[in-house]
Amino acid sequence: MAEHKHGTMDITVQRQAYDGFITAIVRCSIAALATLVFLAVFAI
Repeated sequence: MAEHKHGTMDITVQRQAYDGFITAIVRCSIAALATLVFLAVFAI
């Protein structure tokens, strides 16, 4: 069995996926808030 040294694994792909996920969540949250504000201002 190969020896594992902590901190030696290449995690660039996982980091990119995480960053993309966070970016998508932030953008969706902003879009949802903008939609709610739009509806609150113009729908009533």
